[in-house]
Amino acid sequence: MSTPFHPARWSRRELLGGLSALYFTPGLFAEELYRTPRQTEGPFYPDHLPLDQDNDLIVVKDSTTPAVGCITHVTGRILTASGQPVRNAVVEIWQCDAGGAYLHTGSKRHADFDKNFQGFGRFETGSTGEYRFRTIRPVAYDNRTPHIHFAIDQGGKRMLTTQLYTKGEPLNAVDGVLKKVTDPKDRAALIHEYKPVPDSKIGELAVSFDIVIGMTPEDIKGDRFRGERQSG
Repeated sequence: MSTPFHPARWSRRELLGGLSALYFTPGLFAEELYRTPRQTEGPFYPDHLPLDQDNDLIVVKDSTTPAVGCITHVTGRILTASGQPVRNAVVEIWQCDAGGAYLHTGSKRHADFDKNFQGFGRFETGSTGEYRFRTIRPVAYDNRTPHIHFAIDQGGKRMLTTQLYTKGEPLNAVDGVLKKVTDPKDRAALIHEYKPVPDSKIGELAVSFDIVIGMTPEDIKGDRFRGERQSG
C-alpha cells in the first residue's frame, strides 16, 4: 500500500532540493517552438533515386558542368518542440530543375531534365541537428509556386513531410497547396527569405529553414502524408 503524501513530512532541505530540481530542469517550463506544418509529398518524389544522393545537387558525380540555375545554399536545423537538436535524422530534399522538370518519369518535362542537376539529395544530421544543401533556387512550373520538398526520417520512420516556399513570391497567393495553409503562423513557418550571399561573384543565394518536429519516431504509427498524391 502506498504511503499518503504529507507535506509536513518534507524537511526544508528536501523541499528546496525538490524545487531546485523542478525549476532548473532544462526546458521544463520553456515555451515550445512552433512546429513546422506538414505538407503533401506530392506526386514527384523520385520514382528512381539517383546514384548520387549527396547534399550537393549542383554537380552530379564527377562532372565539371554545374546545373543550370541560381546556386542556393539551404541550411537549417532539425529540432524538437522543446528546442533540442535531433541527431541522426535523415533530411531529404527534391525539386524540379530550372526548366520545371522533376526526376520522375511522370513529370511533363522529364525527357528534358537537366542531366547536370541531381534533383534529389540527402543529409544526416549530427549532434547540433544541422543540415545543409547546395542546390538551385526553386522555380515555378505549371500551377505551382516555387518550392522545395523536404522529408525527415529517423530510425527508418518518417517524422515529417513538408515544403519550403519563397518569401515575396507573387505566385504564393494563388498556389493551390499553399492556399490551404490559412493560419498566419503556419504560413510564416513555411515561407522564408532567400538572401544574397555576401561577396558572391556569381550571385549565390542562401535561405535558412529550421524544421521543428512535433513527434519522435516512437510516437508515429505511420505518416498519412507519405504516398499521398496531390499537386507537386
